[in-house]
Amino acid sequence: MAHPKSRISKQRKHKRRTHHKAAIPQIATCSTTGERHVYHHTYYDSEGNMYYRGKILKKAAVEDEG
Repeated sequence: MAHPKSRISKQRKHKRRTHHKAAIPQIATCSTTGERHVYHHTYYDSEGNMYYRGKILKKAAVEDEG
């Protein structure tokens, strides 16, 4: 079974991985509602409607007080 000739230390491994970082997500502003959201994700406006790319996908449920 193959195995490395010498073990790579944790310190050396972490040095190699210093550039593997999570990128800051891009924030977009909807031209229809003015809401700020992450690109390629659905988002809700203040009334509870779900939007994607400026188009309404799902209307907010209306509650009856009766």
